[in-house]
Amino acid sequence: MAYLTLSGINKIYPNGFHAVHDFNLEVDKGEFIVFVGPSGCGKSTTLRMIAGLESISKGDFLINGERVNEKSPRDREVAMVFQSYALYPHMSVYENMSFGLTLQGVDEDVIEKKVLATAKVLGLTEYLDRKPRELSGGQRQRVAVGRAIIRKVGIFLMDEPLSNLDAKQRVTMRSEITQIHRQTGATTIYVTHDQTEAMTMADRIVVMKDGYIQQIGTPYELYFNPVNMFVAGFIGEPPMNFIRSVVTDGCIDLGSTKVKLSDFTSAPVAAGLEGKEIAFGFRPEHAVLYNGEKPADSVGVSCTVELTELLGDNTNVYIDIDGVASILKIDPHEPPATDSRISFAIPYGHIYLFDAETEKVIRKE
Repeated sequence: MAYLTLSGINKIYPNGFHAVHDFNLEVDKGEFIVFVGPSGCGKSTTLRMIAGLESISKGDFLINGERVNEKSPRDREVAMVFQSYALYPHMSVYENMSFGLTLQGVDEDVIEKKVLATAKVLGLTEYLDRKPRELSGGQRQRVAVGRAIIRKVGIFLMDEPLSNLDAKQRVTMRSEITQIHRQTGATTIYVTHDQTEAMTMADRIVVMKDGYIQQIGTPYELYFNPVNMFVAGFIGEPPMNFIRSVVTDGCIDLGSTKVKLSDFTSAPVAAGLEGKEIAFGFRPEHAVLYNGEKPADSVGVSCTVELTELLGDNTNVYIDIDGVASILKIDPHEPPATDSRISFAIPYGHIYLFDAETEKVIRKE
């Protein structure tokens, strides 16, 4: 196992494009870190700098306290799993998994024991004589993972390894990679654009946008305590809803409803927001439909139903709040009718406020 330190890491290409800005991260031994963000946010570039496949323009990268900026990929003792699998098509599964050990001059008997043991863990024993073209996408990805873990290095790097798989295979491989990490204990950095993968696999998540770190934290911290609107909207499915409003006389306008900020914030916070434009945020699953009296300690909102989607365990309800499109996630057994008017409540504890200009979260206390 290894611990990593990335201090002030920047990537600037010869054409002047600044891909990664001042990236700072401490990774503990055995930790599973996920870089997540939209395409072009710098997550894969950062991973490639860690691997040694991209040069570091500025900053220091340390493995176990040793600066390795100029070290080659081989000398960094990392194993990488790519999106494209990168298997040798003319080699069997056995040969693909053993190739790295063969290059290192490891004894054939030792190689055979390691390949068989790794194949058993990954459910590949009966496929060892097959070529990659004879395997499914999920099986090929297992071979790529097996080729990495068989080397027993301290750092695994994975660049969107599940993006070529179908939905069912992705779920299966997520759990398998998590199990492999528990068994090997290797420090792992995993890149994905899929926030579900990040939430289900990571010890900690690094959310990136436009080359900058937005927030680092556990899945729980990012979901319940986002630092800005980007993180709040990126983490969670469906994403958080936002309604923009100017604070007037201590109130915000939620369509047909005016809500007193002092009902769910401290008096100093409410006073300090007077005249400012803010974004009122709530997650789709925190909305509670009601008829008649509004539940206590909550904000009530009226809206029009535009569309419903039954997903089995829940129903997504697409609504219009006086011109603002939002989504509710409700019980699937009693969906409201399209074009009907409904009311829903948001408990005070599940309300988020953001500065509309800076998009940073506003603490309610």
